[in-house]
Amino acid sequence: MRRRLLGSYLSITLFVLIALGLPLGVSYANTEQRRLETDVQQIAFGFSQRAGVLFDEPTAEGARGLQMIVVQYAREHDALVVVTDGDGAIVAASAGAAARTSTPAMVVALQGTEVQDSYSSSGLGETVGVAVPVLSGGTVQGAVQVEVSRSPTAIRIRNNWLLLGALGGAILLVVGLVSTLLARSFTSPLAALDRGAARLGDGDLAVRVDVPDDPPELAGLARSFNATAERLEALVRSQQAFVADASHQLRTPLAALRLRLENLEAEREEGVESRPEDIERSLAEVQRLSHLVDSLLVLTRAEADRRSPEAVNVGAVVADRRDAWAAFAAEHAVQVVADTPELRVRAVPGRIEQVLDNLISNALDVAPEGSTIRVHVERLGDCAQVQVCDAGPGIPPEHRARAFDRFWRGGGARRDGGGFGLGLAIVRELVRADGGDVELGDAPEGGLAVTFSLPLATAPVPTDAHPPTEADRITAITAGV
Repeated sequence: MRRRLLGSYLSITLFVLIALGLPLGVSYANTEQRRLETDVQQIAFGFSQRAGVLFDEPTAEGARGLQMIVVQYAREHDALVVVTDGDGAIVAASAGAAARTSTPAMVVALQGTEVQDSYSSSGLGETVGVAVPVLSGGTVQGAVQVEVSRSPTAIRIRNNWLLLGALGGAILLVVGLVSTLLARSFTSPLAALDRGAARLGDGDLAVRVDVPDDPPELAGLARSFNATAERLEALVRSQQAFVADASHQLRTPLAALRLRLENLEAEREEGVESRPEDIERSLAEVQRLSHLVDSLLVLTRAEADRRSPEAVNVGAVVADRRDAWAAFAAEHAVQVVADTPELRVRAVPGRIEQVLDNLISNALDVAPEGSTIRVHVERLGDCAQVQVCDAGPGIPPEHRARAFDRFWRGGGARRDGGGFGLGLAIVRELVRADGGDVELGDAPEGGLAVTFSLPLATAPVPTDAHPPTEADRITAITAGV
């Protein structure tokens, strides 16, 4: 990428230099050529005027003066100058210019017409020449031809091209250095991100990259990478802890079941009739394992469920779960009461049922006989809030932060001797999956108040929507969670 950026910068710079330098060089060359031609033309006219004065008043002194000027100019400007009279006889000439009296240009000039042309001289190389008539009294008295070498002009033009080339090279060098620094400033954070991604892919979850100050796009990318790495590290650590806790929780009932089965096998080999209580305890351990697996499946599905939420009448769901739990609660001398206003929230069908089943099940496990479990539903801003309160021992404030951890269990007494500590973890996953939140507090009855909120639905419930079946409501009622 660094080579591409550097190549792009240099290509653009080279294009600009050519686009600006080439016209500038051509313009300078054309200007110098025109200046040379103009200068030669002016000199030729100057000599023609001087010769015209001489032809009007011919004197030996005037002829010598004209010859001296011609020779001096030819020597200083590396030129050939010849002045002739009307018959073509030389009046004044520089060294080597005598052969120019019979050129076609001089013939035309003697006819009264100015001629400009290029010549090739053995001594001067390529020249630019002008032949002009010498006029006196309106008649042609002679002609003047001036030839000046193009070499000095060509040298100036060449030096100008060299100067433009050197300037362009210097600019390319500076742009190359600056582009290298800029490209490095762009690619260094990308290289660091690449190395960080490689280390992250190799399992180094603690890898983080430095956030550059500029450009903002790379800074945002680096922050996103670090945030992703942090979330991935937290997720992997959580999964590792979950696997360790699940293994620990499964080990105890498996060991107890294995011991009971070994005892039954030993009794059978000894011819002793198996006791019914041993078989019942073995079946209880099997059921406990089944419940734990069901709970883990519920939690896994809650984390992986990506179905789209729909408009659900939370009041109707609360009324349905109240009726479903009424008989079971009555067996434990506990009453379940609920207010069921019609409030529609956005939720995946079946999730609110699972949340309520877990919360009511947990409340029944700790509720004393003769107490009441209350389910309160109300609207709070853009959310519907559902609160489940019991009269149990509750959870101390200092322990509530851990109450949502998987396999965490408080010290409250339970009727079945203790669950697996997955109930509140499942509740939080289900509620957050629908964009809500859950918190713990003190209930007016003296126990625990679990409050969860869900966003209100802005669309009505579809008329063709089918309510979830009991098979879809993978609840943790019988799982003892």
